[in-house]
Amino acid sequence: MSKPSVLVVEDEPLIADDIASILEKNGYDVVDIVDEAPDALASIKKYNPDMALLDINIEGDSDGIDLAGKLDIPFVFLTSYYDQQTLNRAKKTNPSGYIVKPFNESDLIANVEIALSRTRKNKEKEASPEKLFLRNGQEIVSVMSSDIVYVEAFDNYSNVYTEMDKFIISHTLKSVEAKLLPFGFMRVHRSYLINFAHVDSLSEGYVFLKGHKVQIGKSFRKDFIDGLSML
Repeated sequence: MSKPSVLVVEDEPLIADDIASILEKNGYDVVDIVDEAPDALASIKKYNPDMALLDINIEGDSDGIDLAGKLDIPFVFLTSYYDQQTLNRAKKTNPSGYIVKPFNESDLIANVEIALSRTRKNKEKEASPEKLFLRNGQEIVSVMSSDIVYVEAFDNYSNVYTEMDKFIISHTLKSVEAKLLPFGFMRVHRSYLINFAHVDSLSEGYVFLKGHKVQIGKSFRKDFIDGLSML
């Protein structure tokens, strides 16, 4: 089983190294250490970590709270700022934890484990199929979530595929992903989101679903394979 992976966003090198040392000692994989929001976003895209530790006062034009609003992974704030205004801004981003410097090892690990535990529990929840309404041009059609085979990014639109039909909707793949993740969907490529229940087979970097062939991105392949129940 792979180690839980963590991105550290911290602009004080000594503190960043201390955090990384504590995490690695406790069985976590630190995928990267960065000190600016653009680098954090690029690192998330590259490494797809399980969670992030965010210092609020980071380098660049965006602080850690601004960065948090752009993340789709769990995150814990780690900061010396604890005034009410900062807390109010931070709470709006729905963090999984908030650690005030100076911190101790047990507080850091406890907050990381809580954040990851919440994520695991959310993934384990099975949502019943739901009727979704898609705006397809001038028409609004209903499709059961369980009937969607996969979704493909198409500029700022998305192509939604069922076994027999295709619908073009005016939503990005990221926004569609947020809606469909509770129904057993998973990202296998920066351009593809699949319904895991429809997976028939995999071969040479592709997954086959109900007669459709979808490419698996290199950065997504390990997580996809790790999620399979192999005999």
